Amino acid sequence: MSSEVIRQAVVERLEWIRKHQIRFANLGIQPTCEYVTGEIHHFLGLPYRLNVFYKAGPGGLCVMKDDAIELQVQEGSDAAVRERVLYEWYRCRLKERIPELLAKWEQIVGVQAAEWGVKRMKSRWGTCNIKHRRIWLNLELVKKPIHCLEYIIAHELTHLHERLHNHRFNGLMDQYVPLWRQYKDDLKQ
Repeated sequence: MSSEVIRQAVVERLEWIRKHQIRFANLGIQPTCEYVTGEIHHFLGLPYRLNVFYKAGPGGLCVMKDDAIELQVQEGSDAAVRERVLYEWYRCRLKERIPELLAKWEQIVGVQAAEWGVKRMKSRWGTCNIKHRRIWLNLELVKKPIHCLEYIIAHELTHLHERLHNHRFNGLMDQYVPLWRQYKDDLKQ
């Protein structure tokens, strides 16, 4: 591309670029988790204190007790191992909730997903493969309030009616999830 074509593309998208520069500047730097006792980790929108217990022998276990998440790991386990055990627990808890919520929203939206899955994603809360009628949900949703998970399920199912984020899509979302814009804002927090 010529320099002029690139310059024109930047000028045309300058408002969008500035909006996103401001958004990223306001995000701040997230502290790095070490997965040690005393850290706060969220589950379904609520904060829980992490308690790490070390034990002899292999394997790891994670359980919820009162206002804490208890992580049991082998002595000498590093942060990566502790993270893996916690996220395996998160994945199980999220997968327990999805079938019921998916069935609920399939009925409301009037479409059915052929498959669904959970994976960690860096920049999306969910994705939809329209051709295969498969939706993927971000594992990080387990940390958010349940209405956020429901919003993303409804959002991805709505893509089975309308591929693009256009006026028709927004109208369908208004019909299915009247507070979807508020829930979208909640996910940005």
